Amino acid sequence: MGIEALLVFPLAGVALILIANFLANLISYKSDNKAKQEPYESGIPTIGPTWIQFRVGYYLFAIIFLIFDVEVIFLMPWAVVFKEVGAVAFIEVLVFLVILGIGLLYAWKKRALRWE
Repeated sequence: MGIEALLVFPLAGVALILIANFLANLISYKSDNKAKQEPYESGIPTIGPTWIQFRVGYYLFAIIFLIFDVEVIFLMPWAVVFKEVGAVAFIEVLVFLVILGIGLLYAWKKRALRWE
């Protein structure tokens, strides 16, 4: 891969995104209905201020969930071919799990897993 590919791929990616957004904006249905501009949740009008600030702990909880969700995605293919890959792959997965376990212990110690 030459220098041309380093320039062509990002430019092509940006061009495709711009074209897709332009086409979506061109063919999408537009409505100036006032009711569509109102904030709501589950079809019920909100009471009080619509923009409220959430605690950072909720986001940390979600990120930790995603990390361990991705861990399962990486472990599934390995588990399917466990007998064929041998001891080296087993040790690599153990290292992977130890690193994630250390991350979990750190999150636990920082009380990122408390839902308050």
